[in-house]
Amino acid sequence: MFSAIIIIFILGYACITLEQIIKINKSAVALITAGLCWTVYIFSGVHHNEVNDQLLEHLAGASGILFFLLGAMTIVELIDTHDGFDIITGKITTTNKRKLLWIVCLLTFFLSAVLDNLTTTIVMLSLVRKMVSAKADRLQFAGMIIIAANAGGAWSPIGDVTTTMLWIGNQVTAANIIIKLLLPSAVCLLIPLFFVARNMKGDVTRPASKIKQKTKREIFESKLILALGIGTMLFVPVFKTITHLPPFIGMLFSLGILWAVTEIIHQNKADKDSFSVVYALQKIDTPSILFFLGILLAIGVLQSTGQLTEMAGWLTAKVKNLNMLTIAIGGLSAVVDNVPLVAATQGMFSLQQFPTDHYFWEMIAYTTGTGGSILIIGSASGVIAMGIEKISFFWYLKRFGLWALTGYLAGALIYFLQEKLLHVM
Repeated sequence: MFSAIIIIFILGYACITLEQIIKINKSAVALITAGLCWTVYIFSGVHHNEVNDQLLEHLAGASGILFFLLGAMTIVELIDTHDGFDIITGKITTTNKRKLLWIVCLLTFFLSAVLDNLTTTIVMLSLVRKMVSAKADRLQFAGMIIIAANAGGAWSPIGDVTTTMLWIGNQVTAANIIIKLLLPSAVCLLIPLFFVARNMKGDVTRPASKIKQKTKREIFESKLILALGIGTMLFVPVFKTITHLPPFIGMLFSLGILWAVTEIIHQNKADKDSFSVVYALQKIDTPSILFFLGILLAIGVLQSTGQLTEMAGWLTAKVKNLNMLTIAIGGLSAVVDNVPLVAATQGMFSLQQFPTDHYFWEMIAYTTGTGGSILIIGSASGVIAMGIEKISFFWYLKRFGLWALTGYLAGALIYFLQEKLLHVM
């Protein structure tokens, strides 16, 4: 039965990667895969109450991510509806592809550390749509945004779910993870960025600007919604730190604030519906949210049946060198979601074996955070970009897979050298 689950997952994964060939939406495939995996599991001889409890547990974890994503996407859509991003893009005047790519990627890298890689990806993709009209050019920017967002999230305790897990689990401390991983994460971005930017030539064509002349009130509303939108999203990690509640509560709370403000400032307008949250919810990419749900639930079966733990155990037995082990686990995160992978790692290795801020935990934070960039489906940033810009699996693999892998290995090497020089290992 367990072999059947693995086969179904692999076949589903293959169909997702071949979406452009088989002409079936990846969201449908993900949902079918999740449904089949859980169906096979419940008929495997395990008591149905136990399976249902495990399913509800995974659904709770997945729902937290999905509601977080729903809130973030709605806030971004509200900012866009109020032309808030025009204020930012108006400050970026260059149309040179290379310069613009460097600006976008560096902004993504640092913004990802204070927001998180998923929210930052949504925001930056929306910004790029305001500055780049050609689909082919936008795809190039989207590919680098994925790498930049994952690299930026790895060195911050709130920048990536897995780093946050290690932080909450007391495997790492906030100050230490920033100090130790900032340079390796920067190298992980800069190497792919250098080579991709070098191959980009010419200028981007900007979308036609709106002819409508804005009133002072409309300009004020744009600035207000932009400030509130970005400000409330930045507030989410602070909210989490203070209350210890899941991040999705903070994101939905932020959405509620923005919702109330838009209702107040547009209440006397004839066209108020076009500025409402209800309208924004109709425009968000719902299929991508369902794709996330399917993928997370399908991977949840692998975790519940112990397949991920067995895989981690097999790696530990086969790879004796600790450095190579962390790199291998990071490489695995390009295929399997890094959240259950890190959870399995936390369960396998104790704080007695590797105490707080041991370089093993720091490397796990780096490798699982950045290894997902190697394949577009290996990270939340990649999956959401895949949905928003309709990027195919093989297109990304062909154009960014090698550069992402090169940056990933270079960053790991920098970390090892940094530890050797500091005599920490």
